[in-house]
Amino acid sequence: MDNRTARFLKTRFQNYYKNAKIGLPDHLPNREWAFIFFDNMPEKMMHRHKAFGSPGEVLDYLYGMAPAHVYNSTAYYEYPDARKMNEKNWLGAELIFDLDADHLPDAPRNYADMLELVKKETFKLMDFLLDDFGFSEKEIELVFSGGRGYHFHVRSPKVLKLGSAERREIVNYLSGRDLDFKYFFKEVPMDGEFGTGSKTFKGMKNVPMKCTLVGHDSGWGRRIALYLTDYMKNECEKRYKKDMFSELRRYEKVGDTTVKKLISLTNSENGLKDILEKGRLDFDVRNFKDIAAYFMRESVEDFLHRFGASVDEPVTADIKRLIRVPGSLHGGSGMLVKKLSLSELEKFDPLTDAVVFGERPVKITVLKPFSVQLKGKDLKVEEGIQEVPEYAAVYLICRGVAEYGHRRNQPGPV
Repeated sequence: MDNRTARFLKTRFQNYYKNAKIGLPDHLPNREWAFIFFDNMPEKMMHRHKAFGSPGEVLDYLYGMAPAHVYNSTAYYEYPDARKMNEKNWLGAELIFDLDADHLPDAPRNYADMLELVKKETFKLMDFLLDDFGFSEKEIELVFSGGRGYHFHVRSPKVLKLGSAERREIVNYLSGRDLDFKYFFKEVPMDGEFGTGSKTFKGMKNVPMKCTLVGHDSGWGRRIALYLTDYMKNECEKRYKKDMFSELRRYEKVGDTTVKKLISLTNSENGLKDILEKGRLDFDVRNFKDIAAYFMRESVEDFLHRFGASVDEPVTADIKRLIRVPGSLHGGSGMLVKKLSLSELEKFDPLTDAVVFGERPVKITVLKPFSVQLKGKDLKVEEGIQEVPEYAAVYLICRGVAEYGHRRNQPGPV
């Protein structure tokens, strides 16, 4: 990035920060701040150990310095501006989750598709936080990173003192690492003539048994139930050209759910083999617990890909992490680091809703061909001098594929 390009970006960022609404953290005086400036690009030298005593100090600093990247600590410190970490006196830290396309297997190269995939992962993590861990929406802050993903800040008092080891355990739970499926399946006596409702049940041998899925209405038990349900439904429809769930209607009882009926009824000596080969749903169970657990272990990769949450473990485990400040701009894209309510995620389109610059035409020198979708438009540029809207110019320059203005010895547009 040449000096003229750096000055252009700094001017545009400064204009934004003049009236920006910054998502200042709670306990502001206890937070460390850090910055990367355009003058230090592309080396990205970080200036940290900064502290502010009031919101006005933060806003004046951002407007005056117009940094390329803005961070504050997820931790609370007694002395946040101390130059050595062991002198800051750690008081606690938010629980942070970072979902980034870099950590997703087989993430698409197309930016729009990449962001859509990360959004799906974000919904999975949201389900864990609200359902499995029981955090309230008020305790969770969701932020689009301005780049390739999302951040979750959990500020519940229950998590502030957790150490790195405990936070890694949380990541292990989210990913399903070391999940032992045999503990989710349990054999119980059949209801009915020889079941728990029978007066002759006690003392009888060879009582018919059935298999039930423990905790199928929440947590990983619910996810296993959904996976088994979808798998068996798809296999029956594929092999027998019939809707398996129509077979369940005659078993319906008030208060029963499809999952509960399915788990109770799809039990036999040969388990899934009988279901798939005979299409039967109404027989006793003996060995289905072991068969179901074995099936889940054999399908674990597909199962965890569908239901596990892929978060950046080092970020969550780091109790002294720096993270992007909501309301700031991302110096690698020029896009807004945007705070969202959980209900806004569904309709949120980063390539439109996180673009803050306008339509004023700006002349740039494109260094290599590039394409991106911004504000609902497909933007394609070729090497050479181009005139593009300001929002596109800022994005392309921040991505390192263009420089501001007319560069010597560069051809103009054809």
